[in-house]
Amino acid sequence: LLQVGHEPLPPIVGRNVLGRKVLYLPGFFTYARHIVEVDGKRGLFRGLTPRLISSTLSTITRGSVKKAFPLEDMEHVSNKDDVKTSLRKVVKETSHEMMMQCASRLVSHPLHVISMRCMVQFVGREVKYSGVFSAISRIFKEEGILGFFVGLVPHILGDVIFLWCCNLLAHFINTYAVDDNFSQASVIRSYTKFVMGIAVSMLTYPFVLVGDLMAVNNCGLRAGLPPYAPAFTSWIHCWRYLSAQGQLFRGSSLLFRRAPVPAACFPID
Repeated sequence: LLQVGHEPLPPIVGRNVLGRKVLYLPGFFTYARHIVEVDGKRGLFRGLTPRLISSTLSTITRGSVKKAFPLEDMEHVSNKDDVKTSLRKVVKETSHEMMMQCASRLVSHPLHVISMRCMVQFVGREVKYSGVFSAISRIFKEEGILGFFVGLVPHILGDVIFLWCCNLLAHFINTYAVDDNFSQASVIRSYTKFVMGIAVSMLTYPFVLVGDLMAVNNCGLRAGLPPYAPAFTSWIHCWRYLSAQGQLFRGSSLLFRRAPVPAACFPID
């Protein structure tokens, strides 16, 4: 809902760390409370069933691909000299992980599209997508087979960029920035990839946003139509529109959501 720009509650005046007055949009808990007031607690779980099926399909697909194309065993890296020569290992492992991720994304994306559309029905109080099977039938009838894969390209691009950047950055940091003479070197290296994952995920968030917006754009739901968004002709069109509006990271924060001054006035439902 935050991604599509649905702001049913007005921003509030607060102060930043410098003491200046700024406008803040309601955070996650305030937003969730509003959903409960409108829809009851059940409203918090819109789209849960297709999301669970999507996650299950993703896990099964990854396991199947991993079993069908096992990664060859490689020598264990034991010292810094070995780490410097292990770039080939990182590339091979990342390529294998990318193959699994792309396959799982391809299989699970149709259910992700349904899940997104179920969620954003809250905006216009629609009931167009009321169940998984009825949603599958409706999408196939109205949009054809391609309707299940809208927004797939930016999601896959985001996944691929995330994997390569995260793994390569972690490798180079562990190789050249962490000294073996440091007593906690092994501990630091064990957390490097995790930290890099958080940092890179923030940078690749626009791909997630664009993919999710394309999944609901111009599908007949209010959240995918003006004033929330124009009818995008492609995900690149969507990206350029969000970039021009300064909204490429819309919905990335759940707690401290600062409202841009030009967009201080949001549609009230």
